[in-house]
Amino acid sequence: MTWRITFYNEKVKLQALAFPEGILANFLHVIRLIEELGPQIGMPYTRPMGSGLFEIRARGKEGIGRALYCALPGKKLMVLTAYIKKTQKTQKRDIDLAHKRMKEVMK
Repeated sequence: MTWRITFYNEKVKLQALAFPEGILANFLHVIRLIEELGPQIGMPYTRPMGSGLFEIRARGKEGIGRALYCALPGKKLMVLTAYIKKTQKTQKRDIDLAHKRMKEVMK
């Protein structure tokens, strides 16, 4: 059984699909790998962020895109937030938002 990927809401889906062309192509490649192999495929594609949160690491000539996701029962993954990375370190507000959303969907 393969993993099924969903998005927290339509806005998150549109943010991810609005990545610049090169970043989007890499993001979709990583999504396909996760669907086949599961959420913990590891570097350079994903990275654990702690407390059940993972990061998709998408790169393109235009820069770096990130999406934070969690695993749900039944081989489901939910993308909680997606954004273009502008600083070296992942912003605390992005991690906090993903944790808040993860708690919501885990209920």
